[in-house]
Amino acid sequence: MESVMDWQVFLNDDGSGRTYLQWLMEAWRWTLAVAGSSWLVAIVVGGFMGTLRTLPNSPWLVRIANVWVELFRNVPLLVQIFIWYFVLPKIFPPMQQIPGFALVVIALGFFTSSRIAEQVRAGIQALPKGQRYAGMAVGFTTAQTYRYVILPMAVRIIFPPLTSESMNLLKNSSVAFAVSIPELTFYFTQVGEETSRPIEVYLAVCLLYVVSAVVVNRVMAFIEKKIQIPGFVVAGGTGGGH
Repeated sequence: MESVMDWQVFLNDDGSGRTYLQWLMEAWRWTLAVAGSSWLVAIVVGGFMGTLRTLPNSPWLVRIANVWVELFRNVPLLVQIFIWYFVLPKIFPPMQQIPGFALVVIALGFFTSSRIAEQVRAGIQALPKGQRYAGMAVGFTTAQTYRYVILPMAVRIIFPPLTSESMNLLKNSSVAFAVSIPELTFYFTQVGEETSRPIEVYLAVCLLYVVSAVVVNRVMAFIEKKIQIPGFVVAGGTGGGH
């Protein structure tokens, strides 16, 4: 009886001199590139905006950061990608010179930054007020207090949810197929149709997503274990961000 599955389909030529397996590996690299680049944008922007939301005596900066979070958190990701990819280049012609990959990274990075900013805010405000007062007592400026006292402790608090957010970002990278970024989901839609073997292609793509997610999870868990402070207990209720 002929086997239902035909895994040899990945060894077939796709018509351009490469096999479908080689194409699959290229699509995986695109997925990792989109997710990794977006993660860097999200961490930098999210950390900055989250910190701004907790600044004392800076109401305008707090409002600007709050608007950023609410704007990018409440608009669906796919809509944001379409805006960055199709709408803004029409309004601002110089943006037409920006590669589509970069526009997708910006959209995904900004979307995720709004969620990370909320985690950073919560982490800072979860610290005892004494952390801020300790920095002030030794003569630190506000910037120095955040750099040397508040943020190092807050990062340890937010790392577990940050791990989940990193995995969500990896999965959210799949929406890049909507603007023809040749990542794994795009690969599945194209190759599944070309080969008439969607099940095999689907399973291979799912396997790579699982492998990627497990690696991200293990790496983040390793870092979390290294940076945790034994015996550190977060005070509830009042925060150091006010």
